[in-house]
Amino acid sequence: MYDVVVIGAGVTGSAVARELSAYQLKTLVLEREEDVCCGTSKANSAIVHAGFDAEPGSWKARMNVEGNLRIRQLSEKLDFPYKQNGSLVLCFEEEGIGKLEELKERGEKNGVEGLEIITGERIWEMEPNLSRQVKAMLYAPTGGIVCPFKMTIALAENANVNGVEFVFDTCVENIEKTAEGYRIETEKGSYETHCVVNAAGVYADVFNNMVSKRKLSITPRKGEYCLMDKKAGTFVSHTVFQLPTAMGKGVLITPTVHGNLLAGPTAEDMEDREGVQTTASGIAKLSQQAKKSAENVPLSMVITSFAGLRATEKGGDFVLGEPEDAKGFYNAAGIESPGLSSAPAIGVYLAKQISEQLGAEKKTDFVSTRKDIPCVSEASPEEIRRLIEEDPAYGNVICRCETVTEGEIVNAIRRPLGARSLDGVKRRTRAGMGRCQSGFCAPRTMEILARELKKSPLELTKTGGKSRLLTEV
Repeated sequence: MYDVVVIGAGVTGSAVARELSAYQLKTLVLEREEDVCCGTSKANSAIVHAGFDAEPGSWKARMNVEGNLRIRQLSEKLDFPYKQNGSLVLCFEEEGIGKLEELKERGEKNGVEGLEIITGERIWEMEPNLSRQVKAMLYAPTGGIVCPFKMTIALAENANVNGVEFVFDTCVENIEKTAEGYRIETEKGSYETHCVVNAAGVYADVFNNMVSKRKLSITPRKGEYCLMDKKAGTFVSHTVFQLPTAMGKGVLITPTVHGNLLAGPTAEDMEDREGVQTTASGIAKLSQQAKKSAENVPLSMVITSFAGLRATEKGGDFVLGEPEDAKGFYNAAGIESPGLSSAPAIGVYLAKQISEQLGAEKKTDFVSTRKDIPCVSEASPEEIRRLIEEDPAYGNVICRCETVTEGEIVNAIRRPLGARSLDGVKRRTRAGMGRCQSGFCAPRTMEILARELKKSPLELTKTGGKSRLLTEV
């Protein structure tokens, strides 16, 4: 019997698990994929929103502003990349300046600090490559960028070190109420628990509707992105938005914490909850919209494109906490933008509610910090020498584009909740994320995976399941 079962090991589920791990609770995370961070959490804008967009008093407003602050703090404690680069919202018509003022007023009500309307030549002093059609922009200095892979993995690893169990490749099929809580039926057996946390992304409405008469309805909203080479990484220094519409915050242009340039997302409502394919029409639309912000955005330097799904709930806000008729069942549903920014605050909020309901006390031996894999590409010559002295594998470069070594890949496989696939290594080390998109390093990474996991190369996958990489050797 578990105290809590969390469904979903994305950034929200991992954040909840990490906060629950600070309490004396028996906690389990169930994930249908082969690793953490395999859904929306791996395919998004990697933005830490300032919090000026959400309606004051909404869950989105409250969780975004608090989450923004917590991410800054957690990035130091859990050692994942974060940068407070500030964000801009562009207005292209004089009549739109009033909407910028409304956003500023809304942000100030939400508690966002430092908001400012910028006009005149200062626009291009801050961002020289912006379109000359920009009439004004809202500047939010507390906006930031983060690595969503590293953040999610850090939260999950820290939860695991503190006793939370993770079970992967396990799809939840049914949930029913019991006298003591809930029974969760999966394809691999059942789990009994006092409480459930529903952090299942685009499937969160399905699980809520199994136990509550208060029905939720989630529409997957697909967003397509283009990632550009590091040579384009300094094209802008801030995250550049356009005035938001009913379909979201529109196509943005932003640097990434790793030095690339990202443009996207589009917004297309879907029926298919697995529909993450990119399309020629989507990329064309993205290109057209991005050029509105900056005519010369270097889309000729695109090295890959991808798509993700946002879980848009019909009510327009996050759905957090217990339905009235399903005590002990805690929703974290409808977690679309600003979900990544809000995740740490959602984790604290739900963990507090659950611990109070179960009467759980805080641990005295909770480990609140964690160190990431040493990054050779960012290390000083002295640090590299020390790493190689401790382990010569740190001197063997496997991924030339990102300067990832054998030592880093081995570390990624051996650490808590270690990598079990090619994409698992990629998310933890960036091996394969460079210009050649794993064309050179994939075979060498597979050799290390096979050796470390004691598996035949024929058993290795790109991202779990049936995504086998080889048919014969």
